[in-house]
Amino acid sequence: MAKHGLKEPTRLATRDDSGLYQVIVETPKACRNKFAYDPHKRIFCLRKVLPAGMAFPYDFGFLPGTLAEDGDPVDVLLLMDEPAYPGVVVQARLIGIIEGEQIEGKKRVRNDRVLAVADATHRYADVKKFTDLPAHFIKELEEFFVNYHRLEGKQYQLLGCHGAATARRLIDQAAA
Repeated sequence: MAKHGLKEPTRLATRDDSGLYQVIVETPKACRNKFAYDPHKRIFCLRKVLPAGMAFPYDFGFLPGTLAEDGDPVDVLLLMDEPAYPGVVVQARLIGIIEGEQIEGKKRVRNDRVLAVADATHRYADVKKFTDLPAHFIKELEEFFVNYHRLEGKQYQLLGCHGAATARRLIDQAAA
């Protein structure tokens, strides 16, 4: 039995035995609160609150066993029928990636967002690649991240949206 807190979710395997990716949900869909796992406290903590009128469009989480250029595990935007809860593991398949760069002053850091679909879904069951989604849907996701960063006083430059093969390469490079 663990002394305190949760089992370290960042140390879980990136994929499960079936080959699906394991996404750890941090922030539920339609939530203004931005939660993040704190490995030192071993619990999910409130990091910030989005401004009125702004909320996460879909569940937002990370892939355990990865470390992205920004120092955090690889970010995942997870499409599923209903919002999950912080700390829940959701098996998902990759459909693409929104590549982007976060800019603060002269410092530029890659901050990509993997797009994934929950394995247990009805609404997105037929979505196998990001191009199965309407073009305006992807544009809205991209604009969310641009505005999200701008409200933090940062700039987010979109570098493109690519398929699952590009997402897998990023994940392989980020394997911790």
